[in-house]
Amino acid sequence: MKTAIGITDAHRQAVADVLSKILADETVLYIKTKNAHWNIEGADFYDKHKFFEAQFGQLDELIDNVAERIRSIGHYAPATMKSYLSLTQLTEVTGQRNDSKGFITELLEDHQSIITALREHIKSFANDFHDAGSSDFATGLMETHEKMAWFLRAHLK
Repeated sequence: MKTAIGITDAHRQAVADVLSKILADETVLYIKTKNAHWNIEGADFYDKHKFFEAQFGQLDELIDNVAERIRSIGHYAPATMKSYLSLTQLTEVTGQRNDSKGFITELLEDHQSIITALREHIKSFANDFHDAGSSDFATGLMETHEKMAWFLRAHLK
């Protein structure tokens, strides 16, 4: 059955394409946060192990929400690592040591990159594609990433 939600097919496709990139970024960041959780070393191991666990839990929920948003506008969500790596703006390569500062710095940079991209998408969803729902959705994602980035940044002070 046709998706008739007041957004043209072309605009829904454009929004789904952007959301697929966001989904890829969220998934790569999730994996990188899992890496930090699993491989953290140092005197603060337990504290940071738990901290990263809380962060990847939040990202898991975001991933599901993004995929469901893609489905709700009538498209299929990408669901392979190959597709995520081709769509993401992030890199999965880590150059840091397995300590708190290295992991936190890298994850913070990724969150900030996602925040910057989301800020632009908020405008284009509403203005270019006439999709207030996806604009509002992206605003919520951005706010979540801003809070997660704040928590990461606070550890670097």
